[in-house]
Amino acid sequence: MHQSSEVITRAADFHWLAFLLTDSHDLSVEIAVETVEAVDDSNPYFSTWMSSWARRLVIAKALAKVRDDVAASARRTESMRPGKMPAIPQDWKLDPHATKAQIQEALLAIDLFPRAALLLSMFEGMSVHDAAVLLDAQPDLVKKGRAIALRELTSNLAGSARPARRRNDIICRMIGSNSEHSTYRLPHFVPLKP
Repeated sequence: MHQSSEVITRAADFHWLAFLLTDSHDLSVEIAVETVEAVDDSNPYFSTWMSSWARRLVIAKALAKVRDDVAASARRTESMRPGKMPAIPQDWKLDPHATKAQIQEALLAIDLFPRAALLLSMFEGMSVHDAAVLLDAQPDLVKKGRAIALRELTSNLAGSARPARRRNDIICRMIGSNSEHSTYRLPHFVPLKP
């Protein structure tokens, strides 16, 4: 019973990560199921490594499914004028009272490439260079996308502008939750390193 609840929790976590990258419920379910089936964490010695590897697998699969959309979004991001982009504060963090639904809505209102750059580099704690490899982009473009996304995310969560959903109005919920306002802690979020 304990192990099956861990599998369900892990599948929900993989689904949400894939959903934030693809904005597609169907693709996210497919990716989560494939990844859960591929992960064998029966050996406790490798469980931490397997968990990290599984998240990278979800990210790689999700980005592969939307590769053309990522490329188009990267071109849009590259053509944007930098304008006045404030530096990202070293101690930036999410409001602990923000619900999963609020975070999801705010993130999905951001164009794909900047959103992916933010998710990979800040929420998943990847280096800019690792994120650039996965996004098939230059590190400077990943930094630009991350800055744009962070500004939009902050604005969206502050409520200064109601985020507009892009394609899909389905709200992803944690398995077993009856509320779209159930909170979700981002366990892999780490502040930027100087």
